[in-house]
Amino acid sequence: MRFFKDLSLSAFSAGFVAVLVGFTSSVAIVFQAALAFKAGPELITSWMWALGLGMGLCTVLPSLWLRKPVMVAWSTPGAAVLATAGLAGGFSMAEAVGAFMLCAVLIALCGVTGWFERVMNRLPMAIASGLLAGVLTRFGMHAFTAAQSNLPLVLIMLATYLLGKRLAARYAVPLTLLVAVVFVAATSGFSSAGISLGLARPVFTAPLFTLGAAISLALPLFVVTMASQNLPGVAVIRATGYAGAADGGTGEGIPVSKIITLTGVATLLLAPFGAFALNFSAITAAICMGREAHPDPERRYTAAVSCGAIYMLIGLFGAAITGVLTAFPKELIAAIAGLALLGTIGGALATAVRDDLHREAAIITFLVTLSGVVIAGVGSAFWGVLAGALALFVQQYGKSHFSEHRTH
Repeated sequence: MRFFKDLSLSAFSAGFVAVLVGFTSSVAIVFQAALAFKAGPELITSWMWALGLGMGLCTVLPSLWLRKPVMVAWSTPGAAVLATAGLAGGFSMAEAVGAFMLCAVLIALCGVTGWFERVMNRLPMAIASGLLAGVLTRFGMHAFTAAQSNLPLVLIMLATYLLGKRLAARYAVPLTLLVAVVFVAATSGFSSAGISLGLARPVFTAPLFTLGAAISLALPLFVVTMASQNLPGVAVIRATGYAGAADGGTGEGIPVSKIITLTGVATLLLAPFGAFALNFSAITAAICMGREAHPDPERRYTAAVSCGAIYMLIGLFGAAITGVLTAFPKELIAAIAGLALLGTIGGALATAVRDDLHREAAIITFLVTLSGVVIAGVGSAFWGVLAGALALFVQQYGKSHFSEHRTH
């Protein structure tokens, strides 16, 4: 099978780091969202089953079919919205499931109609790169702010990474992770993991559709998923060169609208078991789509497949895998994420400032996104793009060369 020929240690490591970063940084928010609807342990386990299988299948299958790194994750800002709105509104789990299904239909319609992809196609590459740099830079900063609470670990990881980049650049990240794990194990830095063996069992909840849940849960969940997750996710695809010819790339790229449709349909089918929203990932996608995953872009899909396979294991053995992953120190997770993203951050910044015509608008996009500002419940990724687009419009509208440079 071609996959096993293309698979490498660096690609598998990138997939594992993506899971480690994506899962441990947001699983607590997902738990809070489930608890907001009075979910017990069985329902929480069912949520992990549905989300793990949904993310895994939506990542593995299209990645193998297209031989492109398609990365799908749960909506972390969506979970935050649910955790807040669920407590405030006193909604039942049945009403929440109905809202999940309504959101899924809206996401699928975005994919079927193709309007979201058409909007993204009109976004200059400089602004998309500024958006990507703004999203990722916060994670890069966390790699070094982690030194405040665990300086020896961060210094050892940084030294290992720098030496690895010089001596064996392709294996710098897996080597750094290995050294960090050994150091943490030797210094008893792992937290006690609550591991319970056994397969996760899905629990079906019949949906209940109410106007209140549609307004307070479904619509906000849809908006933040599209604006704060799918938008930067597509920006990663474009900035890393996996866009198709129609989207500013070369050759046959990742079919954005079809994948969005897939995530909507998968969410709809798995919503009664706890899958609240699936979407393109941004942070973890950057890890698997960058040079650190593999020097050959045609083989980076193996990193996405590795990530998706681990997600499916999380779904099948939810409680046990959750216990293992959450035992890692937060400083290790922050540092490995930041170091793994250094190359992508640098590339995004270089692309953002390359063109004089778009530079200032790209910098505005970068700074607003980096600020982390949240307005009306919508995250900084959306406001960064809006601010950059407005700046570009004011500066360039009516100039004859604007249209010539719009897609470059």
